Amino acid sequence: MTKAIMLQGAGSNVGKSILVAGICRALVKRGHHPAPFKPQNMSNNAAVTVDGGEIGRAQALQALACGLPAIVDMNPVLLKPESEIGAQVVVQGQRMTTVKARDYAALKPSLMPRVLDSFHRLAKTADFIIIEGAGSPAEINLRAGDIANMGFAEAANVPVILIGDIDRGGVIAQMVGTHAVLSSQDRNRITGFAINKFRGDVSLFDEGMTAIAEHTGWATLGVLPWFAEAWKLPAEDVMDIATRAGGAIKIAVPRFARISNFDDLDPLVAEPNVTVEIIEQGQPLLGDASLVILPGSKSTISDLENFRANGWDIDLQAHHRRGGQIIGICGGYQMLGRKVHDPDGIEGAPRSIDGLGYLNIETTMIPKKNLSLTKARSVQTNTPVSGYEIHLGQSSGADCQNPWLQLADRYEGAVSADGLVRGCYLHGLFSSDGFRAEVLEMLGTHSQLVSYDAAIEDTLDQLAAFIELHLDVDALIALARPVAL
Repeated sequence: MTKAIMLQGAGSNVGKSILVAGICRALVKRGHHPAPFKPQNMSNNAAVTVDGGEIGRAQALQALACGLPAIVDMNPVLLKPESEIGAQVVVQGQRMTTVKARDYAALKPSLMPRVLDSFHRLAKTADFIIIEGAGSPAEINLRAGDIANMGFAEAANVPVILIGDIDRGGVIAQMVGTHAVLSSQDRNRITGFAINKFRGDVSLFDEGMTAIAEHTGWATLGVLPWFAEAWKLPAEDVMDIATRAGGAIKIAVPRFARISNFDDLDPLVAEPNVTVEIIEQGQPLLGDASLVILPGSKSTISDLENFRANGWDIDLQAHHRRGGQIIGICGGYQMLGRKVHDPDGIEGAPRSIDGLGYLNIETTMIPKKNLSLTKARSVQTNTPVSGYEIHLGQSSGADCQNPWLQLADRYEGAVSADGLVRGCYLHGLFSSDGFRAEVLEMLGTHSQLVSYDAAIEDTLDQLAAFIELHLDVDALIALARPVAL
């Protein structure tokens, strides 16, 4: 019998994704066979699945916590923001359409059958489904047609645990306020609550827990302190990426407005000899950086315009003149070329734009998205590297005759004639330990991280132990409800 329970937040970014991953790993250690599920996610940090689709990066991490390969049924609806008012809609792993926020409100009720289809199919493969909500059920203006929070919980008949974030302050108001604004039907679906991100002496909030329980009638599942090792796990929310001091070698990364798949940076952040500096809008690129990485982008052309508006193109010229290394990944790779063409208006109105000109390539945007898990080797040293491709454009030009990587059936990427600039479409390449060590050697330092994958597994184990210590997992299991298949 498969059971399920859903974690919803009293607000956004309360730590649901990490908690789901930790609960999943804790259940595995108890002998269960759990699987993660998120009906609707919004993120430009996507993962490619073994069944040829894409899902939110958090669900891929949660799958890893379960010891499972990531599949599209774990996150059937993924929204990928392309502008302030519009997003690409990915359904069961494949791009469906691009809509404005107002139009999505009309579209989402029609997606519920596919969401439930994925949920029930996934439930047949596991004995426990840990479901993650999105945003907050207190956003009652979004309740009609909801597929992310209470709308899904009602349709799938699953109980809900509400998570509050005490680090922001006002957590009692968050919890009691949510109780107050929900309909009685939705309110009664919440069976328990927990408080996350507490700093200091947890016992100081005993009276706060009592107050919430008395006002709501919900069971208390615990107060979780701040999990200090969370930064070691891949972040999904762009707001979670930040500069982390490390060693003397500095890598500068401009934060694009539509930055995507920034998990490329995580293995470098984990290196003790490296400091990864996230350069915010309006700030100059570092003058003493050894390497500048132009990361992925959901909207290459608009982010390229933004790059110039920030004056980063001038900073990059100075970096290059000093002999600094430059790496572009996916959208960043496209920006480093001579031209970017969008004849079909995939990113807006049809047009072409001058690139930064460091690589003799041109890119043309095409409607068909390339989604694949990929294995390759470094052309120069034959070092193996694994990663994934998730892009719409195709690039070609003279510098592609000097490729960076060799795949099974083709060459990939380009290296400039002076050897200072290189780029490719392969995300996740720095997770390969030997390849990462090779790049760091190029910068004049040595890798001190023996195995990035092992470090992630170890952190997930620590997270599971943390969850067992601070969350009443027995109570959570008891509150779960069988899934009607």
